[in-house]
Amino acid sequence: VMGSFENGEIVVVHDFDGYPMGKGFINTNSKIRIRMLTRHVDQEIDRTFLQMRVKNAWEYRKKVTDTSSCRLIFGEADGFPGLTVDRFGPILVAQVLSLGMELRKTQLFALLLQTLRACGEQIEAIYERNDVKLREKEGMQQGTGFVTLEDLKADLDGHVTIRENGILYDVDYIHGQKTGFFLDQKYNRRAAAQLAPGTVSYTHLTL
Repeated sequence: VMGSFENGEIVVVHDFDGYPMGKGFINTNSKIRIRMLTRHVDQEIDRTFLQMRVKNAWEYRKKVTDTSSCRLIFGEADGFPGLTVDRFGPILVAQVLSLGMELRKTQLFALLLQTLRACGEQIEAIYERNDVKLREKEGMQQGTGFVTLEDLKADLDGHVTIRENGILYDVDYIHGQKTGFFLDQKYNRRAAAQLAPGTVSYTHLTL
């Protein structure tokens, strides 16, 4: 490590021969010392860059899934290491597990709102589920709560109803596991329904 820095800052990464490998967040409190953001050392990690990543994630979801309830931001897969954002209808539920994302989350939440609302999507609230011990290993405190940003609501009861594969689910995003619902099992639930005997159908489930 050369030079001075603050944990959570963006640094340039080289290999042992000095070959530039890209840029990423550094955090000496974490077992993952560097979380890479780009392989291009000349890339500016600014608002324009983050906005591009948010837009790319949203455009991809629109092509591959029902965006009324889906995982909008899937960590490293979308270029946001340590950040997960799930959408449950008008509610976004975020989990921030890296210091680099923590320091930029307000800007990222604003970009998400801007991107979705520009497409006519109605978003009423963003709730943070940062009640994960992994945050302590990153040097951060645990916590939960509504994000106070723009005209977002912060007095909801923590329940929202979504429709998935024709079934209504009551999602408890405040007390449910992780972000409240395992969205990544959407297609497994559909496959299971197709294999089930079909003599009994459930139209409303609470998780």
